[in-house]
Amino acid sequence: MPEGNPVYILGAGGHAKVVASTLLAAGYRGAGFFDDDAGKWGQTVLGLPVLGDLRQALRIEGGMAAVIGIGNNKRRREIATTYTNIKWISIVHPRAYVHPTVRLGRGTVIFAGAVIQPDARIGEHCIVNTLASVDHDCNIGAFVHIAPGAHLAGNVLVGESVLIGLGSSVIPHVSIGARTVVGAGSAVVGNLPPDVTATGVPARILKIRQHA
Repeated sequence: MPEGNPVYILGAGGHAKVVASTLLAAGYRGAGFFDDDAGKWGQTVLGLPVLGDLRQALRIEGGMAAVIGIGNNKRRREIATTYTNIKWISIVHPRAYVHPTVRLGRGTVIFAGAVIQPDARIGEHCIVNTLASVDHDCNIGAFVHIAPGAHLAGNVLVGESVLIGLGSSVIPHVSIGARTVVGAGSAVVGNLPPDVTATGVPARILKIRQHA
């Protein structure tokens, strides 16, 4: 059972609800949510209060423990680089399997049913979503979201802020460049450059994304 201070969640939408359920299932005490949507203030989500906007988090002393409950990779990166006074924690659902040799970056959340195999590396503030899998020796950059039911075979290299879409798959020894989006249900059978959207079976580049 984890010990220490209760954990705050930044964001209070649908993704944050699943983060909260993961946090509670893992034995942490939830402190509440921060969200910029004023309509949510004063409400409760899974029994935890929505305390105010994200700026309120800056006013809490002592390096509070928190995790980001926002699925958008760019927004997670913005928050993580802005709120430097926060102690970011990683959370693993008790029904996920993470091999002891796996390295998890701070702020990463592993949801129920996920599997991460030996010697994989997962960067900071990543999401390995429900029933997703990351096989042996993969190297996953920071702020990556591996969506529900997506599967990465062994020795896959994924750059920062990539989205691996719902139910997609990636064959061994493939690299995916930073900020690329892999569409839902796609099969990645070759390397993908940074800043593109690729979809289909096999996945083909549909457009080049402007890097902001």
